[in-house]
Amino acid sequence: MAETTHVMVFPWLAFGHMLPFLELSMKLAANGIRVTYVSTPRNLERLPTIPTHLSNTIKLVQLALPKVDGLPENCEATVDTQQHETQYLKKAYDQLQSPFEKLLQNDDTPDLILTDFSAYWVPEIGAKYGVSTGFFSVYSASTLAYMGPPDELRWGRRRKTPEAFTVAPEWFTFHSLVAHRPDYAPRILRGLHVPDESGMSSGERLSSVIEGCEFVAIRSCKEFEGEYINLLQELYKKPVLPIGILPPERKIENDVADSNTFKWLDTKKPKSVLFVGFGSEYKMPLEQVHELAYGLELSGLDFIWILRKPKGVDDKELLPPKFEVYVVDKGLICLGWAPQMEILAHPSIGGCLFHSGWGSIIESLWFGLPLILMPMVADQGLCAKLLVEK
Repeated sequence: MAETTHVMVFPWLAFGHMLPFLELSMKLAANGIRVTYVSTPRNLERLPTIPTHLSNTIKLVQLALPKVDGLPENCEATVDTQQHETQYLKKAYDQLQSPFEKLLQNDDTPDLILTDFSAYWVPEIGAKYGVSTGFFSVYSASTLAYMGPPDELRWGRRRKTPEAFTVAPEWFTFHSLVAHRPDYAPRILRGLHVPDESGMSSGERLSSVIEGCEFVAIRSCKEFEGEYINLLQELYKKPVLPIGILPPERKIENDVADSNTFKWLDTKKPKSVLFVGFGSEYKMPLEQVHELAYGLELSGLDFIWILRKPKGVDDKELLPPKFEVYVVDKGLICLGWAPQMEILAHPSIGGCLFHSGWGSIIESLWFGLPLILMPMVADQGLCAKLLVEK
């Protein structure tokens, strides 16, 4: 592509989406392509720092997120919300249509817009200004293939019951284990086909983006998901481009390397510590936090646990009584954010117990770590089944 090529990227308001969009932006910028990255002010502030040599090639543009009833103050990403509040985040996101369109009315109109599954209105705006649109999926090819072609996403004519979501769909032309657990199937049925407070279902959003875009770029590779990528191309009737798994770049700053977390890890034997973490999307209830704590204690393993405190829970109630006394020297609990990639890269880490989100799977496999998968929400169960299959 020419050096003057200008690509605009517009991810959904979740860090599991924004971070891969940023990784892709940096890959494009490193190849001489100018990138405009569009999101809300608070989210742009929380993104990792763009490397100095790319800072002139990637422009961050903020759109203020409108206030809507039901969405708490300063909630600009799914990490800020409870599960039932995500629908109001989508409602606010949809109100970015007009300010987004204004970005295309200046003299720096992009040559291409890469959008996410949620912004169903972007392809139509792009077409209005003669700008091509591509759908960049942060989901695995197997997850998208399981969800089905656009007409199935929109109408759900072939899968009408929760039971239908517990087996591989009829359009799979090969043996596959990819399907949801029975306990999660009703939730995925509702999410795909029942409109929420935004007035749209997830299936309607995704089908509109697929139908309106010119191609689909997917965070995967043919070596790992070749049969699913080929199937997707047949289901979508348009090009599906595997652009690689985009592992985040690992940059260890001195203040991170010198932190107490890494000093503790330095005291442990190689491959002796279990990494435990359940990401930003799943808000683990207090009862589950306690059960997981008991399990870690009984395992006898050294562990580092990245723990997000449930909303409204006091610090004194977060862990079982005397838990930290029982696991002293064996366990390290990190509350809130932690540098996951840097921790996974440490020689003392020997395996992972986590939620099986596609991004975390990529990071763990990048370092060759064994995985214990405990899927909780969204596509995590499908990713876990894919790894069992492989």
